[in-house]
Amino acid sequence: MQSGMIGKIEKAHRYAEERSRFDFHSMVVTVHGNNSDHTVHYDGERWSCDCDYFQQQRTCAHTMSLEVMLGGTAPQHSRMAVA
Repeated sequence: MQSGMIGKIEKAHRYAEERSRFDFHSMVVTVHGNNSDHTVHYDGERWSCDCDYFQQQRTCAHTMSLEVMLGGTAPQHSRMAVA
């Protein structure tokens, strides 16, 4: 492996450990649930999910699991989510 690439890989790992370097603006994720798959959207401010529970409560296990997985890199706005 080239020394330049080794340096880039090391830098990538340092960046990944500094979560404040990252701001998520939007994303779409498929969460494979126990019973079916669900599509979760994040628009930079709000989470949404196509599951029935989210439609009633404006939060669900699918959105919360992504908040946990992202470890604070995306704000936790579950209660302000879109319908």
